[in-house]
Amino acid sequence: MDTILRNPQLDADGDLHHLLSIEELPREIVERILATADGFIGVGTREVKSVPLLRGRSVFNLFFENSTRTRTTFEIAAKRLSADVYNLNIAASSTSKGESLLDTIDNLTAMQADIFVVRHSQGGAPYLIARHLAPHVHVVNAGDGRHAHPTQALLDLYTIRHYKGRFEDLTVAIVGDVLHSRVARSDIHGLLAMGVRELRVVGPLTLLPTGLDGLGVQVHTRLEDGIRGADVIIMLRLQNERMRGALLPSAQEYFRNYGLTPHTLRHAKPDCIVMHPGPMNRGIEIDSAVADGPHSVILPQVSFGIAVRMAVLSMVASSQRKASCPRRSRSNTVASSIPPAGSTPSPTSTLRTVASPPSAPRRKDSRHSGGSMLRAASSFPASSISARACANLVPRARCAGKCARRLPVASPGWCALPIPIRRSTNRASSACCASAR
Repeated sequence: MDTILRNPQLDADGDLHHLLSIEELPREIVERILATADGFIGVGTREVKSVPLLRGRSVFNLFFENSTRTRTTFEIAAKRLSADVYNLNIAASSTSKGESLLDTIDNLTAMQADIFVVRHSQGGAPYLIARHLAPHVHVVNAGDGRHAHPTQALLDLYTIRHYKGRFEDLTVAIVGDVLHSRVARSDIHGLLAMGVRELRVVGPLTLLPTGLDGLGVQVHTRLEDGIRGADVIIMLRLQNERMRGALLPSAQEYFRNYGLTPHTLRHAKPDCIVMHPGPMNRGIEIDSAVADGPHSVILPQVSFGIAVRMAVLSMVASSQRKASCPRRSRSNTVASSIPPAGSTPSPTSTLRTVASPPSAPRRKDSRHSGGSMLRAASSFPASSISARACANLVPRARCAGKCARRLPVASPGWCALPIPIRRSTNRASSACCASAR
């Protein structure tokens, strides 16, 4: 009980229940997230870019701040997990009429929300929501004020691990506006938890927070010294929207002293990688020759972000705390088709329940051959659902085409694509997908 009170992100069994901050996550949970993301990397390259892990779950994206990469990758991640995704338009929502944050959450919870992905300008907002919700609803922090951005830190860790392997032998430099950056805070906690050999922060004194020395972080005010011999350089943008007062003489002066250019990059190791959480301000914190150069891994960061967020969503949804709570029924038909959390759904029963009510008798159409109709129905879980949509649901299916080959259990797609029954011949015909595409 004390562990749960100290760390609201974990359930009674120590599994991930909410993702609110990197600071409180044990290293084994971080490593489990990264390992889970490995299994989702290849999903985007498949013909059917989805897996049924969150089928029947509702994911609500609540972004009270502007976002491009984070919001889009969360939406893609949830859809690739087959979840129902809802993006709330904050500007047109009742919050603009004075509705409180928790009242908005209560109304969306009444709409059977399962996971909230929250970005808010006030630090601690995801914690407030997590304490307010019922145990079977989950919260993922997509950035709160200047406090934390845990999924960005996780995808940064994944990128570093992908290109560099071990963390223990690395020297990492974080350059820029550390004072106002939630990414910098989460990256610092994540890198220290993973055991990097040397972690440095670089920037003008006006943009560096106090107390960094107590964390075991080296502080540098000269860019050349801060990135000398670095294996990884993480550039940060100037958070102009959060600055109060004149902290810098000008953007041009900042670029002259702290902008990463091909000339200053020579102080790092020859195989150094350059990262940036985005959005980039070219000509202010980074030169275009570096952003588009061979050392840059900025675009792979975005791709890895989808897999990492898929891992986070799938892990919080499979929390044992949620499994111990019965799901609320949405309707008799749909509720009967949703399996308990942690169990493997029966694809045939799930699809048949949704496609047609159990009480509806099977009717043979006199216009078609009865035997052909039965053979077509037995080839697929539900004749009203396309075979391609069922690509990841049916194990050990046999091709309906002439090749009649068996498909492997983890087949990425159907071998056969059914063609409608011809009335003139009263025969059901089919063609292999290779000839139908």
